[in-house]
Amino acid sequence: MLLIFLIITYTTHVNAQGYPDYESGLKVKINESGSRYFRLLTWNQIWLKYNENNTGSTLAGEPESTAVDLALRRIRLLTYAQLSDKFIIVTHFGINNQNTFSGGAPGMGGKKPQLFFHDAYAEHKIWKNYVSIGAGLHYWNGVSRMSSASTLNFMAIDATIFNWPNIDKNEQFARYLGIYLKGKIKKFDYRLAVNDAFQANDAKAIFTDVAEYNPHAKWNTAGYVFYQFFEEESNLLPYLVGTYLGAKKVLNVGVGFQHQKHAMWLRNQVGDTITQDQMMFGADVFLDMPLSKKHKDAITFYGVYYNYDMGSNYVRHIGILNPSDGGGALRGNAVPTVGTGSILYGQLGYLVPDFSDKLRLQPYVAYSHARFKGLRNANNEIVPVNLLDAGLNVYMAGHHAKWTVNYRLRPDFTNVNNLENRNELTLQLMVYL
Repeated sequence: MLLIFLIITYTTHVNAQGYPDYESGLKVKINESGSRYFRLLTWNQIWLKYNENNTGSTLAGEPESTAVDLALRRIRLLTYAQLSDKFIIVTHFGINNQNTFSGGAPGMGGKKPQLFFHDAYAEHKIWKNYVSIGAGLHYWNGVSRMSSASTLNFMAIDATIFNWPNIDKNEQFARYLGIYLKGKIKKFDYRLAVNDAFQANDAKAIFTDVAEYNPHAKWNTAGYVFYQFFEEESNLLPYLVGTYLGAKKVLNVGVGFQHQKHAMWLRNQVGDTITQDQMMFGADVFLDMPLSKKHKDAITFYGVYYNYDMGSNYVRHIGILNPSDGGGALRGNAVPTVGTGSILYGQLGYLVPDFSDKLRLQPYVAYSHARFKGLRNANNEIVPVNLLDAGLNVYMAGHHAKWTVNYRLRPDFTNVNNLENRNELTLQLMVYL
């Protein structure tokens, strides 16, 4: 009802290209021509969530079968400055995932979350648009398009999370300290990086026949290249767009990888410690196509295949803004998300014909199918992880102001031999300058 009320009463003009009044945002010219400038972006994503919790979930020691909570998904500030067409500096910081009992400072529960840097790097253009080199804490990732997804313009309510397979393990919130090359060669767009990976598994936990992060591992390499059949996308910044809302005609096909030697370790059956490499591949296609100039409708599709080798039987359970603080790794809304195996994911959205100068509507659906080698039932059969999302974006100023309502059907893996489905419903308000 709240969403319907807002749709009816909102009166700001918007069209398929976004929000015309935004122009170039908060941009300060340093010289008269504007070739030197400083730009500031800020955005907030606030979630109201209903969740059917997994079996055995608790909060503050009490059983909790369902939960309703309000949370801050992302609160961000990004600045970048171009000293000339050859030099750029990017600084991006903020907080993520704060609710009333988690996401805060150590020992503070949900209070006073830690503000930290997401990106902090500098870049030098070496040879026209063909080669630029940069270094620092960066987001020029390999594996897939979604591994460098912009959080400003998702089509589905959020990222899949398995697009960042090492999230907050040997990297910092999908970023690495590294050196990267980027550029464009005709219709090809590429990014390559060598990263000094963060130390993971500080406690040096090690298990028999199940891989865990090796705290002694260091450098990794990553890359992603895509071919652009129609209009070309900007690569000034690393963030790749989720949907252009019909403003561009885009068809891209890409492939990517990430490799880290001795990234994982485990004990074998005789007690020897052995290390294993991490090797990850991705192949994807992205389509964003305006359909009718008259009606200003458009279609957006993204599909990706991942093949992850993260060590023997490795599986990681993740629940974004988990509404439970007790009940084990599968508490609350947690689901097996990344691991050694394969993942297929697709999302499809349709920008409804322009029926009003007040708003635009975009229904979408997304589905993932994952098969992890370490996720087996009593018959030693791999149990697939299937996730279904369906939602509606209500754009009131393009991507600059939107409401999203999202329904998710997820499996409860508390008993791998007898899966049950759980429901989630999320309402998001996002505004960015």
